[in-house]
Amino acid sequence: MQIGPTPAGRHPWGDAATPFEELGGDDRVQRLAWSFYDVVEETSPVLRAMLPRDTTVSREKLYEFLSGWMGGPPLYWERRGHPALRMRHAPFAIDQFAADEWVRCMREALTRQSVEGDVRIFLERELGRVAQQLRNQD
Repeated sequence: MQIGPTPAGRHPWGDAATPFEELGGDDRVQRLAWSFYDVVEETSPVLRAMLPRDTTVSREKLYEFLSGWMGGPPLYWERRGHPALRMRHAPFAIDQFAADEWVRCMREALTRQSVEGDVRIFLERELGRVAQQLRNQD
């Protein structure tokens, strides 16, 4: 992800210096991560099957990752080291359906958290790219 102004001086996510700030900071990022897992638990048997019974740690890991990925505090890196997403997700069979399902759940979480405008478009596009990079099955 490229964090920096566009040639016109405006960022693709909005006016704030980072997507983290544009979204609303730490509390909003944490609520987005928890909302994502609420959606997974309520609507996605495919993704739910990849998770432990208690998703508290998974929720925290996503929040920590998103914080740093969006330009906020690098919590994941500080607490757990480099995210190494492909390696950490290698034990799971992630095909196109699973990647699309992850994106669908994140879109619903964005909706539930009332994320709109440029920051939503940016997050959907960039997180969709991340989901595609994690595919390890045809």
